[in-house]
Amino acid sequence: MFLNKGYPGTSRDEVAALAAVSKQTVYKNSADTQRLFTEIIHGGLDRIDELFSDVTGSPAGPQDLEKDLTARARQFVTILTQPRLLQLRRLGIAEADRCPELGRTYYEPGPERAHALLAESFEQLAGRTLLAPGDPVLAANHLTWLITSIPVNKVMFCGSGEHFTRAELDHCADAAVRVFLAAYRRDTQSA
Repeated sequence: MFLNKGYPGTSRDEVAALAAVSKQTVYKNSADTQRLFTEIIHGGLDRIDELFSDVTGSPAGPQDLEKDLTARARQFVTILTQPRLLQLRRLGIAEADRCPELGRTYYEPGPERAHALLAESFEQLAGRTLLAPGDPVLAANHLTWLITSIPVNKVMFCGSGEHFTRAELDHCADAAVRVFLAAYRRDTQSA
């Protein structure tokens, strides 16, 4: 309902009718339309933590780092380009000026959380001398944008009819990791 009519055009009564439940059930389980919207957003972003939480523990050496980051990058771009998640992103962006708290509802548990998890990982990897020391939050932003900018921007501007094959998404992820590591991998020659 939110995706079809937008946030301001959706009522809890319509949600109840679509879900084939009583209005009382919807009203009892969600204090207001904003809370319902928030719960939908959080449900769409629940895989972010699991994706990046263990990226630091597995690499034994530089070759494993590239392999592991590439695997995570491929998962990341696949998750972020799911049509429903892209629609939620677009809805959060569309409502950001009218209702900044709705934009934050998407941004904080989504991009901001992903960047924080990656930054923690990058700090640990820098401590293990696999990545150069620096600004880990900036590095996390660089990596996620390298991975997702092409497919996400195309869909944001051209609409949900744009689709990418698995091979195209993997190519974006693989190239992103190569560029990222060219900039951030620790120079073992001078270490």
